[in-house]
Amino acid sequence: MEKIAHASLEDFYKEMTAKLGKDLESIFPKGLHKDIGHFNVFDIAQTIEKARTTSEMPYNRRKYYKISLIRGRNRAEYADKVIAIKNNALLFATPKVPYHWVPEDPNQSGSFCVFTEDFFIKDKSHNTLEDLPIFQPGGFPLFEIDDALADEIEILFKKIKNEIESDYIFKYDLIRNYVLELIHYGQKLQPATKLSTSNDTSLRVVSLFIELLERQFPVESNQRLQLKTAKDYADRLAVHVNYLNKKLKENTGKTTTEFIADRLIQEAKILLKQTTWNVSEISYALGFEEIAHFSNFFKRKTSFNPLQFRS
Repeated sequence: MEKIAHASLEDFYKEMTAKLGKDLESIFPKGLHKDIGHFNVFDIAQTIEKARTTSEMPYNRRKYYKISLIRGRNRAEYADKVIAIKNNALLFATPKVPYHWVPEDPNQSGSFCVFTEDFFIKDKSHNTLEDLPIFQPGGFPLFEIDDALADEIEILFKKIKNEIESDYIFKYDLIRNYVLELIHYGQKLQPATKLSTSNDTSLRVVSLFIELLERQFPVESNQRLQLKTAKDYADRLAVHVNYLNKKLKENTGKTTTEFIADRLIQEAKILLKQTTWNVSEISYALGFEEIAHFSNFFKRKTSFNPLQFRS
């Protein structure tokens, strides 16, 4: 099986040096040591100006985190969703969520920063980035924002750019604080239900189920889903399947089976569009015993058979 595309930091810098027409040393951040992870910031207008014909962000999973303030008319494609942005967008990208960003006019501006978890989480005993609401599995945090908020966030990016060029010995500690401020801007834009910190047991069960579901993905070559049914998840969470189903329905409006089916369809679409795996390989990786069962399932959910969707 061919592996699904993952863009590494090395791939990212090859793309940036080509777009900017500069060597790696000139765009690599000063004073950044391997033991503190990686961070960098870029101006969108400059990257697009240098590479008008290759300004689209490729549709793939990235091995780093990215926060972008994008000003201009654009289109975001995520799994089976297409989101039109008329003016300003704030985008939070994680390694688990593939997306495709397509500029739809030449007047693009803004900034973006890229960083690894090692840069952001210095103390490995602390929570991971995906413990933050904005980066939790199951979502695609993209927000259309007004000019006033975009201006505020642009000022924050300017502070990051000024700091990364400075000789201040603790500049990366200060940049972490600026990045955290960007994250809080995004978390304020999320619905209140996404940011709930309630200790209610039912919400905890729902959260653990979604986390367990997302951990199954992305599907890699020579792998197969281990948890396939509502009972599989209930057993892993040490609750009765009826209890899990009831709490999911109460809090999300979906049953456990519907949640699993929707996530399988999302991953199937990604594999059909991003890889050359044949339908049999995709069927096997997603846990179906027979290719016919997968094809019928896919058509029931999408009105297309897998090959029709791929073409």
